[in-house]
Amino acid sequence: MKLLLIEDDVTMLTTLARTLGRRGMNVASCADGGQALLTWRTWQPDVVTLDLTLPGLDGLQVLSQARAAGLTTPVLILTARGTVGDRVTGLNSGADDYLPKPFDLDELEARIRALARRQGATAKDQVLQHPAHRLGSLAFERADGAIYASGSVLDLTPRELALMQALMSRPGHAVAKERLFELVFPGEVDVHPEAIEVVVYRVRKKIAGTGVQLVTLRGLGYLLKAEA
Repeated sequence: MKLLLIEDDVTMLTTLARTLGRRGMNVASCADGGQALLTWRTWQPDVVTLDLTLPGLDGLQVLSQARAAGLTTPVLILTARGTVGDRVTGLNSGADDYLPKPFDLDELEARIRALARRQGATAKDQVLQHPAHRLGSLAFERADGAIYASGSVLDLTPRELALMQALMSRPGHAVAKERLFELVFPGEVDVHPEAIEVVVYRVRKKIAGTGVQLVTLRGLGYLLKAEA
């Protein structure tokens, strides 16, 4: 099971990663909201544990942006904010479960595994209902988040993958430059908006020969289309 731990307390983050790793989980960890969102999108974890107090984007912002981007990963909120109001806010923002601090490690593990089992059953239905998006020799498999070219995984950086996931979700339709920037550089306020053009340039080189064009529509954004 792939578990993403998002927690600003480095000591707790290290302890949880070590303990849950020993219990058979493949653990990735982040202490910053913006980086956590990027890791979530590109690594495609089975379950996410999310602290609400984070630098950069706070936990609720991370959760809200993840859900808006179509990330359906089950989320278990772990936080010292234990009031009923805080729990309701977290659940209404898209969380699946809530465990206030301090918590028992056995209970934490049980809740994580329960969410993973539930997601596993849901994922099977989603694969049947939402087949891969295909264009030219490219395919976007929603089940694992990867982009394939002629059956092989396309070698993309996390930013390039985020761009391609957005465009392959709507082949033939323009995606606004501003929207792509939010997905490729989540929460990174110091990055110049034109940086998205660098990512587009690199992706164009990597999809050359796949029968797909990455087209710039001035004033509208970018789209992918099959070559004539």
